[in-house]
Amino acid sequence: MPRTKGSKNKPKVIKGYASQIAEKQEAIASLNTEITAITANIDTLKANLKEKKTALKKAEKEVASLEAKKAKADAKATEEAKKTEAEAVLKKLLASGMSADEILEKLK
Repeated sequence: MPRTKGSKNKPKVIKGYASQIAEKQEAIASLNTEITAITANIDTLKANLKEKKTALKKAEKEVASLEAKKAKADAKATEEAKKTEAEAVLKKLLASGMSADEILEKLK
């Protein structure tokens, strides 16, 4: 297939090397400043992340402690309720004329 006339014969326009070097150096300088800014931002975010993780661990420990205290208080309240109920049953049985020995015999 024949080439179209003049397709390879175009003269290349070359800018001066000095201007190309200056453009690339400006691009490098702007990229370096952007990298510096991003690095500073990352460092700030890492510090914030560390603070938040520390606060989260502290809050989780406090929640675990409070849950343990709540469970202990619930168990104590349940035991108190059982004790009160047992005393009420015992008083009722004693009031009905049953002796302490008969009550103990029923408990066995």
